[in-house]
Amino acid sequence: MSALALIAALPLCGFIVNGVIGSRLPKGLVAAIACVLPALAFIETCRMFLQLADTGAPITETLFTWVAIPGLTIDAALYFDQIAAVMCLVVTGVGTLIHIYSIGYMFHDRSFARYFAYLNLFLFFMLVLVLGKNLVVLFVGWEGVGLASYLLIGFWFEDREKTAAGLKAFVVNRVGDTGFILGAFLVYNVVGSLDFQDINAFFALAGDRPSAAVTTAVGVLLLIGACGKSAQIPLHVWLPDAMAGPTPVSALIHAATMVTAGVYLLARLNGLYLESPAAMAIVAWVGALTALLGATMAVTQFNLKKVLAYSTISQIGLMVMACGLGAFSVGLFHLVTHAFFKAGLFLGAGAVLHALQGEEDMRKMGALAKKLPFTFVTFLVAALALCGIPPFAGFFSKDEILWNAWSAANGSLGLWLAGLTASGLTAFYMFRAVFLTFFGASRVPEKLIAHVHEPPLSMSSVLVVLALGSLLVGFIGPPNAWVEIAHVSAPFYDFLAPVLPPAGEEHHPIGTELALMAIAVLVALAGIYFAWTRFGPRVAYPLAREPSRGFVPWVVGRGFFFDAFYDGVIVRFMDWLSESVLARGLEAGLAKITLAKSADAVRYASTLFTRLQTGNVQTYAFYVLLGLALTLWWGAMHA
Repeated sequence: MSALALIAALPLCGFIVNGVIGSRLPKGLVAAIACVLPALAFIETCRMFLQLADTGAPITETLFTWVAIPGLTIDAALYFDQIAAVMCLVVTGVGTLIHIYSIGYMFHDRSFARYFAYLNLFLFFMLVLVLGKNLVVLFVGWEGVGLASYLLIGFWFEDREKTAAGLKAFVVNRVGDTGFILGAFLVYNVVGSLDFQDINAFFALAGDRPSAAVTTAVGVLLLIGACGKSAQIPLHVWLPDAMAGPTPVSALIHAATMVTAGVYLLARLNGLYLESPAAMAIVAWVGALTALLGATMAVTQFNLKKVLAYSTISQIGLMVMACGLGAFSVGLFHLVTHAFFKAGLFLGAGAVLHALQGEEDMRKMGALAKKLPFTFVTFLVAALALCGIPPFAGFFSKDEILWNAWSAANGSLGLWLAGLTASGLTAFYMFRAVFLTFFGASRVPEKLIAHVHEPPLSMSSVLVVLALGSLLVGFIGPPNAWVEIAHVSAPFYDFLAPVLPPAGEEHHPIGTELALMAIAVLVALAGIYFAWTRFGPRVAYPLAREPSRGFVPWVVGRGFFFDAFYDGVIVRFMDWLSESVLARGLEAGLAKITLAKSADAVRYASTLFTRLQTGNVQTYAFYVLLGLALTLWWGAMHA
């Protein structure tokens, strides 16, 4: 088997084994199969990464020719360049850590083997997505992660609410996929190929470019697909409900796999987007508004996992904004740092839920830092990284996004302010969560206090690794000002330089960047301070505190009524259209024409033929002579 195919095939083997016979195997063996195979995929990815770093030449493997008809040839081909290498390292590396964590978290679940089978399947499809050489192979993985997310979000399918959450994620993503498919068809119609290299090369050639309207249409249609997978407005509504699945699933979907697929698609088709300023502007503003909206909604949440869910929406928005600014490598760097600190936050929240037997409401927590000191420290490190406090990883990637929002050719004050405001809100809601969960008076129900305990080794070891990543990973991509002042390198950006254009920054004094960096840090610290004054250890927080009254908190707390609009307007309209118009009107009429009328015609014809059966021999002889006469006449006419 080829090396790239092996990377994807290893977790697939885990899915097959655990899916077929896992229920009859010991849990230890199920866990070993599920975790060792993704770990081997990570090791193989590292080997391929070193080979790519040494030669610089992308690796292509054609497995077979999928479609071969005149005018259209599609290969089932895998492609490993610098972008794919970064994505594969994140997917297999962080994905393996989440698998290991899941051993302790899901050990007592009666569907232990099914859970790990689905988890391996998720990893397989995500690897197909990032390794695909063309839009068709990518789409196989794209739909596959949609299927796997449906299975994992609705994993506890006995609960109707959880099943509904999985179905919602599946349906909303199909809406985005409609845009993706239309965009792919339009790309093929314009370019004549679905290979990523051909698409980017085509749009880079000045003489062959289509009209600006066509290029913008392609970019917007593919952006709709990205909005579905990466939970950007207006298709973000599925992601908070995805918290219905087991907490490690939330970490896998939100940190390392599915929600990053849209960002990957934008970066992969950078050549297309760079030739459409209008599409780039739309991408940037969709990302900026999503970052602001997600951070705003996180402020009103009391469910610990949903705070992190809205945080993911916001942070993916920053990545999308970076891509819209032409800073694709910066967007990917935030994707990498986010994978570590967001996985650390979700798995830290999982440790809290594990200790509290599934309790997710922060109003029923408090004072857990004393009982869960290890979990608290790792959660705090990841929270500081998310807030962008130096020297934690999120500072390096988030600050570079804000700098590009200010300095890029298509950047603007509005984009910078949107990103800066989202960053300040991020610091506020994250430390609101920290204070409500780990400080203040204990609000934990009496029946749960005695059972509060630190997570087992399989969970705690993963938290350590993710906390270290949240602290150290940022140093592989220092800001531009640091590179110029300290004369240090930026290995991450240097590695991606052959395949991604440099961040589209205009020339600005270094002092400007340092000043903006200081402003961003001060805003984050201000957010932490306001959270301390409102929810800090010295603030008495009652068990059942009502959200703040007022029009704005009311609107924000209901998610700006996106769900209400979809349910009350679109879903009800479609129900009315299907039931009252299509079913009772159009479908009934068509059924009458195509079924009832044809049945009446057959019945009438059969009645006529029955009348021919008289039982009279003379009549039958007449029929024979009449038929013979007609045959002779027809022959004479055509002689």
